[in-house]
Amino acid sequence: MSNPAVPGRRPQSHDGLILAIACVAQFMVVLDVSIVTVALPSIGRDLHYSATGLQWVVNAYVLTFAGFLLLGGRAADLFGQRRVYLTGMTLFTVASLAGGFATDSAWLTSARAVQGVAGAILSPATLTIIITTFPADRRARALGIWSSVAGAGGAAGSILGGVLTSALSWRWVLFVNIPIGVAAVAATLAWLPESRDRIGRGAAAGLDIAGAVAVTAGLGALIYAIIGTDTHPWGSARTLSLLGAAVVLLAAFAVIELRLASTPLMPFRLFRSRSLSGANIVMFLVGAAFFSMWYFLSLYLQNVLGESALKTGLAFLPMGVTIMIGAQLSSRILPRVGVRPLLQVGTLVAAGGFAWLSTIPIHASYWAHVFGPGSLIALALGLLFTPLAAAATAGVAVTEAGLASGVLNTARQIGGSLGLAVLATIATDRTRAALSGARPVVSQATALNDGYSRAFEVATVLILAAFAASFMVPAIRARTTPAAGARQKNEAKTDAAT
Repeated sequence: MSNPAVPGRRPQSHDGLILAIACVAQFMVVLDVSIVTVALPSIGRDLHYSATGLQWVVNAYVLTFAGFLLLGGRAADLFGQRRVYLTGMTLFTVASLAGGFATDSAWLTSARAVQGVAGAILSPATLTIIITTFPADRRARALGIWSSVAGAGGAAGSILGGVLTSALSWRWVLFVNIPIGVAAVAATLAWLPESRDRIGRGAAAGLDIAGAVAVTAGLGALIYAIIGTDTHPWGSARTLSLLGAAVVLLAAFAVIELRLASTPLMPFRLFRSRSLSGANIVMFLVGAAFFSMWYFLSLYLQNVLGESALKTGLAFLPMGVTIMIGAQLSSRILPRVGVRPLLQVGTLVAAGGFAWLSTIPIHASYWAHVFGPGSLIALALGLLFTPLAAAATAGVAVTEAGLASGVLNTARQIGGSLGLAVLATIATDRTRAALSGARPVVSQATALNDGYSRAFEVATVLILAAFAASFMVPAIRARTTPAAGARQKNEAKTDAAT
């Protein structure tokens, strides 16, 4: 029996194929956040990235993904799920192919940036496909499968990245997307119907393209200025010019959102809600700290402890499992204790984990010095996402809950980009100081270890700031209806995965 609510729907027997199409795309988008992490040392050596420049392999993807994410969601509504899905998947596949053939750092960074734009187009379309395909009585199960696949993408990324880098080369962490993308495009052309009978003229007027470009360019200039301070001081003309450009672009973004955009990318009126504002501040700080953990731990395990890419990928597996355990615990505890206590416990647990990581020695055991603090931080991450999603959506109208959730996701990605830029710069400065000023001269591994330890110390401070910001969030208790509980659990799994 077909779903009469969706024009042009195929028979229900095809719904499984349509769900698979949505899940494959979400798997790819999440996978590409984590799959390159383990390959970073190999990429850095092969393409001659600088110590601070290496973060652009991650940040180029995350930054453009964050800047265009809300725009991608709006595009799926205006232009139809099938058209947007095909555009995003094709662009993602082509960018992966281009990145795999990169011969220098600028080439790969550019390809990763295009991947991020494609991911921002693709990811919201997958959710739109599920909502328009499945009626209410079957939607929760479909969302559960979609969330689980997204979680699997996050967990599989580190392991798959380690296997491909060890067995083949780092280029295959990008090439692996190509057969998946080609198969997804073919399946979409064969099985996925359009969600709209026709696309109205002037639909592009509802897209805040200027806002997306302004915020992405502004943040990019800010990050580039920060990481450039390792060779150009804060008072240099180059750094001041980049900071000035960032201020102008971000001010232009504010003007566009407040005065010019017919459908603002980020409606600032939402931030009148204390709950939403507090949740976004906490998420921004949490993202800034947590992104650094995966980045620096991968470099530490390979550059200091000398582990292989495969062993490094496997080292992250327990942490991925712990995130899911934390998300399950959080969704069950939230209705009883409310939002604020969970935020405070989660941030304090994370602060303890980062403080523990900051003591890592140069000659360490994985089980004694990495597994414990890493799992503690991962548990905290799982604990935090459900109450943050609940807080961000509690203070807005039901019709704007999706927008509020998207703003929260954007805050996490932007926080991660800026936080990684700052912490990578701090770590590099500390490493350089250890190499140039030590008497007697220290080894490269010891200097790197000093830099990573300093980054984890600063991450501890960021998480303590998130703990302080949690007091802004009102004491909210989540509704305990089955539907609300299922929705929060699915949101938590998806957020933890991405």
